[in-house]
Amino acid sequence: MSNFGKPLIILGLVLVVTGLFFTFAPKLPAWLGRLPGDFAFKRGNFSLYFPFATCLLISAIVSFIMWLLRK
Repeated sequence: MSNFGKPLIILGLVLVVTGLFFTFAPKLPAWLGRLPGDFAFKRGNFSLYFPFATCLLISAIVSFIMWLLRK
């Protein structure tokens, strides 16, 4: 039972960060999601949007935060 505390704390932090994201998502900068590497394709009545550069940026930020937490 002693190994149950750490995953519970991490799960709680993930829930807090998720809640903060949904609270402040409308206030995110307008350029987020419209970076130069984000792809948008439109043909007729079909459209596809893939935010590749935004995904890379968010991944780098989350990786840096996780690296800081491991130290």
